[in-house]
Amino acid sequence: MAIDLPEQYRPSQDEEFMNPRQLEYFRRKLLDWREDIMREAKETLSNLQRESLKEPDVADRASSETDWSVELRTRDRQRKLIAKIDAALRRIETGEYGYCEVTGEPIALERLDARPIATMTIEAQERHEKREKVYRDD
Repeated sequence: MAIDLPEQYRPSQDEEFMNPRQLEYFRRKLLDWREDIMREAKETLSNLQRESLKEPDVADRASSETDWSVELRTRDRQRKLIAKIDAALRRIETGEYGYCEVTGEPIALERLDARPIATMTIEAQERHEKREKVYRDD
């Protein structure tokens, strides 16, 4: 069931929270983000295959290896991000999207727009990070 969204549509506090239009907005946003990451990953793989490390100069080769190492670490982080995007898409399907996994309260639309994979309200996230820091310092 496709929902028609005006091109300039943005979720608003004036609407019912996580109504079908808002859910479709976030679903499209997540799918577009996922597609961008996948396209960038394919480009990286293509570049790696095309530009094997053939520099005769040791310093040039070392520089290239460092660049590729950074690029591959970035791709690994993005692979993990895709898993979070997929989890958010599943939450949309199950009706859990937009609600804090800790408190069950709605997550602010502004937060979801900025970080559509968010699973906690800002307050719950801050408490989580403080607890993490306390235990990490031990």
